[in-house]
Amino acid sequence: MEEYYLICEDSLEGIFTGIYDAYLMKKSHEQIHICLGEEENLRLFAVYEQRIPDEQKAAKVARTIEREFGVETYLAICRALASPEADKGEAVYKTVVAGFRMGNRKALMGNLADPYVHRVFELARFTANEAHFHVEFLRFQELENGILYSAIGPKNNLITFIVPHFADRLPLEDFVIHDEIRNIYALHPAGKDWYLVYGKGKAEELFHCFSEGEKAYSELFCKFFHTIAIKERTNGVLQRNMLPLRYRKYMTEFQSL
Repeated sequence: MEEYYLICEDSLEGIFTGIYDAYLMKKSHEQIHICLGEEENLRLFAVYEQRIPDEQKAAKVARTIEREFGVETYLAICRALASPEADKGEAVYKTVVAGFRMGNRKALMGNLADPYVHRVFELARFTANEAHFHVEFLRFQELENGILYSAIGPKNNLITFIVPHFADRLPLEDFVIHDEIRNIYALHPAGKDWYLVYGKGKAEELFHCFSEGEKAYSELFCKFFHTIAIKERTNGVLQRNMLPLRYRKYMTEFQSL
């Protein structure tokens, strides 16, 4: 039996476009697969087709998922697609297929006996947990121009999940959150909606020019952080469980270590 592999862009729009086209093919879903990028080893009796992201197709799939399976399931799928794992496209596609076969479609994410639903659940949970950590550990620093700047280096592409939290709490502040791994900037002008900017630019150098007040307070905070610690009660294992090492690179109180 011939297998069909739809090669999609590693993005929500790209994978949703692949799902839309998979249904247009009118073939058994067991024959169709979604993959991200070209496979290193091509399979026998397999047809590989490139899919270009289409905003209209992606929007239709997004509306269908939200309408048929509910908002929570849609958010879980979006979180799963923020993962760097290569199998996320296939897992989401087959989860959608499983959902349309269920009587109670709103209970899709509770069907953990299905391996694809379980995989989506795992990926979504990991993204949600990491987003929660970043909300707790993210540190802003004031630049010379008064803008608040923070750099992060998450494993998942979660910047869109954490910016609303800070936009809600700092509505009158100009701030920038920079995902250094993917070179994505979330810009929030004071009193306005936030938006994303992709790629490196000339303005990147400006994000390392901190104000004199910021330098003074950062130094004061570091001294306080290290002075208040009780050496005899240091518990490295517990500290790493509560605050994993990979987050400390971007936290003010650890930058002097």
